[in-house]
Amino acid sequence: MRTMGLDVGSKTVGVAVSDLLGWTAQGVEIIRINEEQQEFGFERLGELIKEYEVSKVVVGLPKNMNNSIGPRAEASMAYGKQVEELFKLPVVYQDERLTTVQAERMLIEQANASRAKRKKVIDKVAAVMILQNYLDGAANK
Repeated sequence: MRTMGLDVGSKTVGVAVSDLLGWTAQGVEIIRINEEQQEFGFERLGELIKEYEVSKVVVGLPKNMNNSIGPRAEASMAYGKQVEELFKLPVVYQDERLTTVQAERMLIEQANASRAKRKKVIDKVAAVMILQNYLDGAANK
């Protein structure tokens, strides 16, 4: 069974999954969502959960720098609660402060990707970083 990582934004959800041993995270895809129209991509997410035989979901929690919970973190928690209810899976939250910034920096430095290319993959890379941070933390416990 694998663990899935999600980077929930207002327009997209980056998706990553662990390997079978739970050591490494790989990016899967970016699901387009529309918060205003209440379209959250749960159908596609369900397909991925089934395909990868996911047993746990890690949702990135974008806390404010002062460790408080703002509107984006509340939206991520609401998304996680929906995932928990719809798919009957445990959902845990991983602090993701600066993950998108790290992902963008990595894409610039290592891949020398243009802004347009970075925009297409940034959420998937952030999901990988969220999940990898979770897996690394779990391995050290």
